[in-house]
Amino acid sequence: MGQRIRFNAFQMNAASHQSPGLWTHPRDSAHRYTDPQHWVDLAKLLERGVFDGVFLADVLGVYDVFGGNHEAAVRHGVQVPVNDPLALVPLMAQATEHLGFGVTCALTYEHPYPFARRISTLDHLTGGRVGWNIVTGYLDSAARNLGLSNQLGHDARYDLADEYMDVVYKLWEKSWADDAVRRDKATGTFTDPAKVRPIRHAGTHYQVPGIHLCEPSPQRTPVLYQAGTSPRGVAFAARHAECVFISGPTETVLKRYVDTVRGGLVAQGRPADDVLIYAQALVITAPTEAEARAKHRELLEHIDVEASLALLSGWTGVDFSKYDPDAPIEHVDTEAGRTALASFSQTDPSRKWAVGEAARFIGLGGRGPVIVGSASQVADELERWVDATGIDGFNLTYALAHETMRDVVDHVVPELQRRGRYATSYSDGTLREKLFARGPRLGAGHAATRVRI
Repeated sequence: MGQRIRFNAFQMNAASHQSPGLWTHPRDSAHRYTDPQHWVDLAKLLERGVFDGVFLADVLGVYDVFGGNHEAAVRHGVQVPVNDPLALVPLMAQATEHLGFGVTCALTYEHPYPFARRISTLDHLTGGRVGWNIVTGYLDSAARNLGLSNQLGHDARYDLADEYMDVVYKLWEKSWADDAVRRDKATGTFTDPAKVRPIRHAGTHYQVPGIHLCEPSPQRTPVLYQAGTSPRGVAFAARHAECVFISGPTETVLKRYVDTVRGGLVAQGRPADDVLIYAQALVITAPTEAEARAKHRELLEHIDVEASLALLSGWTGVDFSKYDPDAPIEHVDTEAGRTALASFSQTDPSRKWAVGEAARFIGLGGRGPVIVGSASQVADELERWVDATGIDGFNLTYALAHETMRDVVDHVVPELQRRGRYATSYSDGTLREKLFARGPRLGAGHAATRVRI
């Protein structure tokens, strides 16, 4: 029996996420993303499948690199329209008991003081089931709409992020003592003021002199997710992350990312296995291989190449409308998402991806592998990817909402459980306790425990 395989569901509060043309499929229900019941149904489905959580992506801008404008993204629904992911959490938490919620929030464009309160509130309302996917942003359109001429440079965004993390750690971990809240009706003392301290943060980017507005939540600091695998991103993850999300089209790419992340942890004085690493993947399955293959062929017919190129252009900062579909993708260092381009241009010295080929690849499930077959065949492949790369599990994208996730829950999960490679139930406690089988708080060696006020 090998190691346990974990699943997250990779979703977005939008009509289109990682498969930008598939909203046109007659069985897709993602157009219901504004309907609360759509998200309640998904949460119940994922909890039935014992998923670790739902991982909610987000962008604050529009994909306007392709063609130099937003027209292709708007026309094809490329992650626009898009709604706030945080608003989904109370809906789904109310309908479930154990499911975790990893929420993407770009720290570059939100002050840490109100953000810390928002996350503490969600941690309270969910009983400690909230995680934060820490991103610095990658779209110039977001920066422009928030008053900047363009976004900060790649490494400069991480410099700002390091200070941001110090601020929220001080608010979450240091401002309120564990026993500050008294709720003493006899004396009229709700909170002992001697046990609530202002953080007095005076830094390069932020001035936050006061106290956190929330009493300590079940986890205090949410479970920390991070997705950057550039050298600066790895250094950031090695200091802060508890879970890391990676994506790449081949085992070679994923293994390289895994080794880099775990090496970064060791360099920071953390154990190499101190984080859980989830890789992006799309599973297309059915009761038989023939049915799964037929379903895959049907889905391929709905790939929208222009929509895929709009998405890839936004990820990379490269306007692929200027490239011939047969032109090879070369590594171009941009201030957008460096990992997205590198995952294609550095996959294998013997393979060159053409622009059109890459567009068709990401058009179904994004930059991860597409695994097609019966439940047993899919389970074989998932086991092989885990054993070959050292990942801990998968961030599963969908082709059709909610059909893709339902197929995984109904077919693949029982097969993995039969093999002893997948959980059959949840453990008690907060999200951090469920993931790491330890207490609800950050470990003693985490960077958050070293901040001082």
